[in-house]
Amino acid sequence: MLTPPQAQDRAQDLVARARAAGADAADAVFAADASTEISVRLGALEDVGRSESQDLGLRVFVGRRSASVSTSDLTPDALSALVERAVAMAREAPEDAWAGLAPEERLLHGSPPLLDVDDIREGGEEATPAELRDLALAAEDAARAVPGVTNSEGGGASASRSIWALATSHGFAGAYAATGYGVSASVLAGTGGGMQRDYAHSSARHRSRLEASEAIGRRAGEQAVARVGPGKLPSGPMPVVFDPRVGTSLLGHLIGAIGGQAITRRTSFLLDALGTEVFAPGVTIRDDPHRPHGLRSRPFDGEGLPVSPTLIVDVGMLEMWLLDSASARQLGLEPTGHAARGVGGGPGVTTSNLYMEAGHVPPATLIADIADGVIVTELIGQGVNGVTGDYSRGAAGFRIVDGQIAGPVAEFAIAGNLKDMYRQLTPANDLEFRYGTNVPTIRIDGMTVASG
Repeated sequence: MLTPPQAQDRAQDLVARARAAGADAADAVFAADASTEISVRLGALEDVGRSESQDLGLRVFVGRRSASVSTSDLTPDALSALVERAVAMAREAPEDAWAGLAPEERLLHGSPPLLDVDDIREGGEEATPAELRDLALAAEDAARAVPGVTNSEGGGASASRSIWALATSHGFAGAYAATGYGVSASVLAGTGGGMQRDYAHSSARHRSRLEASEAIGRRAGEQAVARVGPGKLPSGPMPVVFDPRVGTSLLGHLIGAIGGQAITRRTSFLLDALGTEVFAPGVTIRDDPHRPHGLRSRPFDGEGLPVSPTLIVDVGMLEMWLLDSASARQLGLEPTGHAARGVGGGPGVTTSNLYMEAGHVPPATLIADIADGVIVTELIGQGVNGVTGDYSRGAAGFRIVDGQIAGPVAEFAIAGNLKDMYRQLTPANDLEFRYGTNVPTIRIDGMTVASG
């Protein structure tokens, strides 16, 4: 695999070719990835996979007209043809008054922050297939050892290293590398038609920061066994508690609603909510691209702008939209450093290490006054309307009776409207940084439950 400086050179060369071919402006992305994945099942090796890729993406501007192309053929002749095709396409494209590169005066200059996301650079060694196999076997063995586990879907382990580079024709060039490691286990408990499945996994930028395989497997097994023999919930309004691994989806709906394209197209249920109280006063939501060894840390955004920690919701108040340059121009605002870019197409927006701050009470206290409610540990389906905020998802989890966990439940749906749900939301104090997006246990009162 190329080094980050070599990747940066590739992107800069493509931009130079585009300008020489007649483009008024251009930017280019180089992305490379190499990964190894191991899967085991019932104590035996099941699959070994290795993938490697290198891709270039080019966006060119001719006046207010633009076109994007991408390729995995990096030979000189192929790149020359790619550039000629992109410029020709741009000349025939419709004009876009908001199109263009990021503001030149806002570009990142100088050295980007060091975020400790490349284990190889920091002295780590690339994981071998044998080492990954041992991690996967240990996770599955621990899961299968839990009393009540009756079958296994397998254990897995992976290691990857990626390099991403961006160059623009108006003065930005940067590149960085990031490693990633993962371990997982998925098992079943019970017998016949009553079998229940659950899983657990851990991801990290540094191999040394992975959760122990034995703990991952044990958690998967215990969660599967706990789901055996689910009962039915009564239908009606009741408090709903979201386990952290599914509660993150509530932030996903928020980000979709405050992204630049949703606002400029007027397709957001939070269209007029900037500067107003969207969440309960106890809720604060932040995005931190500088988190050391964070799963989504990055030194600059997809347009070459610097990134910094941002306060999205401050004690309930919505503080910002997430804007790339095009949507910022359309709204008469400044880009926020949240642009995301792949090798194909133009920028969109994304968050980095997004999280909801912890509340002040432990989960046991959060549910102590619930006479009849439910903890949701699995969500099913995609029943969320981003325009109206209407929310309806299939779910499974555990019933709460008189403040105590009373057993598993399944085949029910939860419904509400995200505007109301956000205002009724209370976070517990158990925030952990396990994923790219993280939340503590969340309680939302007044949701509607419909039992199947």
